[in-house]
Amino acid sequence: METTKNTRAEAHLKHDAKTALVSGANKGIGLETVRQLLQKGIYVFMGSRDIRQGQQALERLRAEGLKEAEVLVLDVNDTRSVEAALAYIAGKTTHLDILINNAGIHGGMPYTALEASTEQFSAVLETNLLGVVRLTQAALKLMKPSPAPRIVNVSSSVGSLSLQSTPDWPAYHQAKYAVYASSKAALNMYTIHLAYELRDSAFKVNAVCPGYTKTDFTGHQGGEVEVAGRRILKYALIDREGPSGKFFSEETNPETEEIPW
Repeated sequence: METTKNTRAEAHLKHDAKTALVSGANKGIGLETVRQLLQKGIYVFMGSRDIRQGQQALERLRAEGLKEAEVLVLDVNDTRSVEAALAYIAGKTTHLDILINNAGIHGGMPYTALEASTEQFSAVLETNLLGVVRLTQAALKLMKPSPAPRIVNVSSSVGSLSLQSTPDWPAYHQAKYAVYASSKAALNMYTIHLAYELRDSAFKVNAVCPGYTKTDFTGHQGGEVEVAGRRILKYALIDREGPSGKFFSEETNPETEEIPW
């Protein structure tokens, strides 16, 4: 597996350091989430499918004085890539505290239920659902020794079946994004089952919608990436009394943040 070779020496992982793995960490919300984790003193493994883009992102962070991170080649669609990344992390630390499943794709055009191809649906589900399953299952062994393991599945309010079928929801009459929304609805169901199966452990597992955010993903339309990062970080750092098996969107429900599946 190709990994960064010229930057590892600058990163120092202390024996008792809190650790996190973020997929799709080289840009957008993933990179901002890494930045905020580092600002909290957490050592971050940055998963990036493209190692050059990952290194460039890492250099930007280090220019800001945030050095406790390193980049790993991580393609969530490739079992060997996932296994190699987790094996490397296991060689660096006895435990992984936080997993943020951020990597995702939207599927391109056309995106409607009547026009989108089965190939589009398959490709998006492969990344947005199966990629999460693949990475999560590989990470669980390393997360179990953590005293406070946290999994955040980056979802979207468009994946809410309840909202999508409610005519008075503000986005009801907007584009439905059938491919992307279907993948996030499936991810939400996986989140529910994962949280249930880990209910008698220290794990906290939640789905979080970071909101419509200015990134490549949205054509740089929407809110600020810093806000999206904070929304994810909140549930990556919840305490032992915090929720698990829930779906949160501050953008949709500013009062309690929890929204219906």
